Amino acid sequence: MSVRTGIGYDCHRFCDGRPLVIGGVVIPSDRGLLGHSDADVLIHAVIDALLGAAGLGDIGEHFPDTDPAYAGADSMDLLTATRTLLEREGVRILHVDSTVVLEAPKLAAYKAAMRERIADGLGVGVGDVNVKATRGEGMGFIGRGEGAATLAIATVERPG
Repeated sequence: MSVRTGIGYDCHRFCDGRPLVIGGVVIPSDRGLLGHSDADVLIHAVIDALLGAAGLGDIGEHFPDTDPAYAGADSMDLLTATRTLLEREGVRILHVDSTVVLEAPKLAAYKAAMRERIADGLGVGVGDVNVKATRGEGMGFIGRGEGAATLAIATVERPG
């Protein structure tokens, strides 16, 4: 077995008329994120990090935004499907760390629930998942409140 690490990144713009879903948790907000699925910026970055660590491509290859089957999809379902794909390849998830970047709303009260949802979806312990949050400090599209982004890193063990 060898240990591998992957990086994931995702960003979505804000829009009216959609719920704000981050890390599988609905966050009270007057705007949500725009995307083909539920636009869960955190879950999408985690999926990309896991796929990268496993050497299995990226989220767009497995769940393309051109496929009507994924229109409005719950990203937690995509996370579970990613876990199944990794398991079939003999890949074991060791750890996921992430940073959500958005100006508002603040996420401190929701991070524990996000960790629990992600850990459950991946079949790992809550201690194997970390979620951090920060702001754009008024700079760029995030600082202007136009959208949100997430960086994630995943560590896996896979057959040599």
